[in-house]
Amino acid sequence: MYANHWIHYRIERLTVSATLYELGRWCFRNRKKVVVGWLSALLVVGAIGLGFMGSFEDAFEIPGSSSAEAYNRLGMTFPEATALAATAIIVAPEGSNVADEQESIEAAMAEFEELSTIDTAVSPWNEMVTGMISDDGRAAMMQLNMNVTETPSAEQLAEITAVGDAVQAELPDGWQVAMGGEAFNITVPSLSIVEVIGVIVAFIVLAVMLGSLIAAGLPLITALIGVGLSMAIMMFVTSLTTISSVTPILAVMLGLAVGIDYALFILSRYRDELRNGSELEEAAGRSVGTAGSAVIFAGLTVFIALLGLGVAGIPFLTIMGVFAALTLVFAVLIALTMLPALMGFMGERMRPKPRVDKSGEPKTGEPKHVRWFAWWVGVTTSHPIVTIVAVVAALGALTLPAMNLHLALPNSGQNPPDQQDRIAFDLTEEYFGAGANGPLIVTVDILNADDPLGVLDGIVEDIEAMEGVASVPMATPNPNVDTGLIQVLPTTGPDAEETVALANNLRDMAPKWDEEFGVDTAVTGMTAIANDASTRLGESLLPFGVLVVGLSLILLAAVFRSIWVPIKATVGYLLSVGAAFGVTALVFNMGVGMRIVNIDHTIAVISFLPIIVMGILFGLAMDYEVFLVSRIREEYVHGTPAVESIRKGFVASGPVVMAAALIMFSVFAFFVPEGMLAIKQVALALAVGVAIDAFVIRMTFVPAVMALLGDRAWYLPKWLDRILPTFDVEGEALTAQLELAKWPGNGSVAHLEGIEVDGVLAPTSVSLQPGNVVGLVGATGPRTGLALAMTGRLETTAGRGRVAGQLLPQAASKVRRATDYVDLLLVHDVEAAIKRQEPHPGGIVVIDNLEAVGTPAERSALEALIERTRTESTFALVLAGATTAHVATFNPDGVLDAPAILEGSLV
Repeated sequence: MYANHWIHYRIERLTVSATLYELGRWCFRNRKKVVVGWLSALLVVGAIGLGFMGSFEDAFEIPGSSSAEAYNRLGMTFPEATALAATAIIVAPEGSNVADEQESIEAAMAEFEELSTIDTAVSPWNEMVTGMISDDGRAAMMQLNMNVTETPSAEQLAEITAVGDAVQAELPDGWQVAMGGEAFNITVPSLSIVEVIGVIVAFIVLAVMLGSLIAAGLPLITALIGVGLSMAIMMFVTSLTTISSVTPILAVMLGLAVGIDYALFILSRYRDELRNGSELEEAAGRSVGTAGSAVIFAGLTVFIALLGLGVAGIPFLTIMGVFAALTLVFAVLIALTMLPALMGFMGERMRPKPRVDKSGEPKTGEPKHVRWFAWWVGVTTSHPIVTIVAVVAALGALTLPAMNLHLALPNSGQNPPDQQDRIAFDLTEEYFGAGANGPLIVTVDILNADDPLGVLDGIVEDIEAMEGVASVPMATPNPNVDTGLIQVLPTTGPDAEETVALANNLRDMAPKWDEEFGVDTAVTGMTAIANDASTRLGESLLPFGVLVVGLSLILLAAVFRSIWVPIKATVGYLLSVGAAFGVTALVFNMGVGMRIVNIDHTIAVISFLPIIVMGILFGLAMDYEVFLVSRIREEYVHGTPAVESIRKGFVASGPVVMAAALIMFSVFAFFVPEGMLAIKQVALALAVGVAIDAFVIRMTFVPAVMALLGDRAWYLPKWLDRILPTFDVEGEALTAQLELAKWPGNGSVAHLEGIEVDGVLAPTSVSLQPGNVVGLVGATGPRTGLALAMTGRLETTAGRGRVAGQLLPQAASKVRRATDYVDLLLVHDVEAAIKRQEPHPGGIVVIDNLEAVGTPAERSALEALIERTRTESTFALVLAGATTAHVATFNPDGVLDAPAILEGSLV
């Protein structure tokens, strides 16, 4: 059976450029349908999203963590301990004592309890809880247990705040009431005018790059529609599951950036085609077919990296990645469809005007920006070693602060100083200690304890003796006396490393307490859960990094058919990520330039920043790598010397890459000054990462490394070349198809020139006309190899061909659909297999292993097919057999001998 032969089917060339070419032309012609379709989708999906919208949450569930499991158990046995709570901090002026107004303060409890969202208010003078009055007597803490399970709305929080303001008004002058606590530490995301400025800057960059205000507006339109669709779907899903409040802003930020960039790549190619004289529809098809292929690849890399956020095993992060990936999908789809439709509406207004001087004469010579890019790449490629050392040294130094990057989940202490919950946080720390803002909870299973209170007292005694414990204000059993709750106040704040250490030390005491008291214990509370989330996120960085780096190596090796290009690209990516983390640590952990980002003190970096930035920056870095290096490769494969190809490719692609990076940087950077802390930090890291990756890595480091490698930059072992898929990211297949649109022009249904398959078939040329019946003989390897190659079923390694009107090897899948191949050794009924053939007009039919035809009925069926071939004269028939004798009896028009490869090869 042929399946056991030594010839291996290769992975077919993965090309979509021809399909995208047709898609671009169709969208251009049917522009009204396309635009109306997208706008209708936006209106319908938007209406559904607004109609079913729930609320965004900031609860972090860590499946499998001990703190989360303990918290869930506590919710069943001690529900009041896990209820969402707000806190009222009452501070007396200097020289006064809160006890002076105890009656007024306790009367305020009734006012709070009248609210529909408040279940109970706990008095600062409650005998069951200590530590609610500061040591100096100037401050009191009132806990307000809420009866809501979801994130409280702005209106509900406003009601609580209004009561707090009323209480302050009833107190003497100089008294202060501040509302805070967990309920107020939920920041609802919003956009400000500052983010809009980033979009305006992007518009300016587009106008300069494209030379037209009209052209500059198109990427903004498509990006906004894509963002609107993804946001509408997200709003609908909030009614079905929990979505973090960070998710929508991250999706908006990323959607705007990539949506504008992807449209820019296609639009820039479109105007180049128009500049070269192409008709409007043809230019639209070519731009979508070429730049659109790269857009799909770039979007795919970001998409995979964002879905890879699920590696952490944390639901909120997985959902964040899914919706960011969804935004990417819309950005790509709209760039490929709506953009060419809008091009159609713009008509000739999109065609660039000729460059003329003051006298109206055409300008000669290169534009200034082209000369600058030529000078820059000349410097980097003339001194590659110096350039590489300088880049690595500078970025290495910038990465050093990242070695001590302090991570934590957000808390009220990281909010702006004038925000309500931050004021309460600061007052709590001032009067009750830093640990009061991040208490730990130790749960004790006392169901089988003989002396539950004695057990709690013994554990409290051990805890109070531990390093890092400020106090134990509460230790009490629940009403069923099956669970004990011990509240522990650390000496440090909720995001301090010492607090994390204390939580771990408390967990380490579990075996001792089990042995001494016979009880199971666990550490939980929001602080412990947040610390566990940070730990889980930190542990996921390595597998996620391996995933991203591994994906980078494989994808780029497949794209550029090179070993060194992906290694160089990955090293550059790691340098960019390291520098982005280093700058983030400098600003937020060390306070360097913190005023620029609008913070007033050093704070921890949000725990999920590293994994998010690694994922997004990976996709963007590969985006720039593809657009830059693919043009270099294009020059090289056309015979330009290695260094010269770097310079020509850089000059051709550099301006677009620079404009794309400036747009990305602008969008990200203007999310930094305002808004919630998590977005501020992620935006800064991405802005720095994009700037460094585009300008320092791709436009400086990459040309230098490739110049140093020379021709070796394009080395790929043959065994690896055979197993890697081929991605046509620059539309090479489409370019070849358009250039050979009328080739060979002889009316043939199959025309092959120098077709070759490594290790199987020597260079072979053949031409078949409609109605031809041709014999094909030779050893199994080359004979069947040629039969499979000419029907698009085996990838060729050299030569070119057109079969059934489609080019080989670029459109092998279309050739396969328009041709038929039958191996008679692999069928059970030879006669039926021959009779089943329904040749495609303009195609070919190959009958292989003709020696299997033995019975008169089988021979008669084949003779009927031969007669049909000659009578209809719309397709060609190839009869393949081991020897000429096998095919001669059927009177072919000619016999082709399939050439073997080098003498001595296995055939």
